[in-house]
Amino acid sequence: MNNKIYVGNLTELITSEDLKDNFNDLGKCISAKVIKDRLTGKSKGFAFVEMATELDAQDVIRKCKGVELDGNKLVVTLARPKSESKDAGGDGFKKRRAL
Repeated sequence: MNNKIYVGNLTELITSEDLKDNFNDLGKCISAKVIKDRLTGKSKGFAFVEMATELDAQDVIRKCKGVELDGNKLVVTLARPKSESKDAGGDGFKKRRAL
C-alpha cells in the first residue's frame, strides 16, 4: 500500500503545518513533513505527505495537477521507496578498497 506523496517545488515559506492543512482539505492527511537542510534549517523545497489510504493519495495527486501554492506550480507524485530514489546509497562515489 503506497499512501505517501512527494510534493515538490515548494517555497521556503511553506511549513509542515501549512501542508497538512492544505492536504486535509483534499482528503484525510495523516502527516506532512517539509524536508529541511540540516545545517541551515531552511526548506529544501520538497516534502512528504502521508494520506490515510492509497485511494486518498491517488485522488489528491489527481486533484493537484496544475495547482499553484504561493506562486509555485506544485509537483505531486507518489513517493518512491528510499531504495528507488536517485541518491540512495550515499554520495554517488564508488567505495574503494584499502590498498
